[in-house]
Amino acid sequence: MDDSQLLSAFQELQREPMAAAKQGPPLLFDACQIGVVLRAVLFVEAVAAVGAMFPSGEFIAWVQNFAIFSGAALPATLGWLVLTCSCKNLIARLRPVLQQATGVLAGAISGLYGCGVLALVGAPARVPWLASACAGALLSSVIVFVLVLRAKGRMPAETTARLAELQARIRPHFLFNSLNSAIALVRENPRKAETLLEDLSELFRHALVSKGESATLSEEVQLARHYLDIEQIRFGERLRVEWSIDPAAGSARVPALFLQPLVENAVKHGVEPSPSGADVKVSTQKRGGVVVIKVTNTVPAGQGRPGHGVAQDNVRDRLRLLHDVQAQFQTALMDGLYQVRMEVPA
Repeated sequence: MDDSQLLSAFQELQREPMAAAKQGPPLLFDACQIGVVLRAVLFVEAVAAVGAMFPSGEFIAWVQNFAIFSGAALPATLGWLVLTCSCKNLIARLRPVLQQATGVLAGAISGLYGCGVLALVGAPARVPWLASACAGALLSSVIVFVLVLRAKGRMPAETTARLAELQARIRPHFLFNSLNSAIALVRENPRKAETLLEDLSELFRHALVSKGESATLSEEVQLARHYLDIEQIRFGERLRVEWSIDPAAGSARVPALFLQPLVENAVKHGVEPSPSGADVKVSTQKRGGVVVIKVTNTVPAGQGRPGHGVAQDNVRDRLRLLHDVQAQFQTALMDGLYQVRMEVPA
């Protein structure tokens, strides 16, 4: 299936930033994300700009004071980000309260570092060591508090997403159709019936076993293969599947159980309503530091954007929880081809 004509459509779409999280130890706040770095720097610089207004009577005085404040705030902020990011594995071993206290303590140390930078260049007449430490602790506590709230907000969203995917995976008609296909094949082709039941077992095993918030792309591709193999027996020649998988992209981290709902949508809205069936293509490709994942299917003539987008919203939200500005989610419909295109860090 040639889906190159969809590229221009994606270039016109607004690229959507996603929010971040990482798999690993139970870390309450993670500063090793591009989005966190950008927001932290902008937040501290905004506070410095407002603080510079108090001793300033004129615009020129404000610019001068802001330059002094920023000269301490920027090194301190970057120092806090480097310190908490480089020690994240050590911080993750601490109890939750100690993790937050460590983040605040790192802020106080970073505040002293920023003040020291100003002292070296001789900017202030009097070096405010105590005020700098207190300001660093206060600002870092705000950042840590926001990141902790964000981490807690991820848990109900993950639970909702898992329940939604489980519900989609055990839809009665899909289960009954799969079992009926297996029964029909028992005498005619026992080996094929056994393969179908094995694929069905793998689907339920992945749906019922908790795998955490993320999995590798290769695992998700394998799960999608099991699903499409089952549907291939059901639809026969009406379902034409093409795979274009880049082995180098297999280690990318993606939300667990995120690819199967997309290929299920492709079957539901592409194959089921069309008497002649549909082509479904799943492709992955590593491009430098980015992995591009595409699910493309043909749609019957005259059909608009299929469905209500519930599954796509689910996947988009889970990408928003797993990755920040490093990830993208886009859809496009053009000339009878519907495509979901995603980008995740390699």
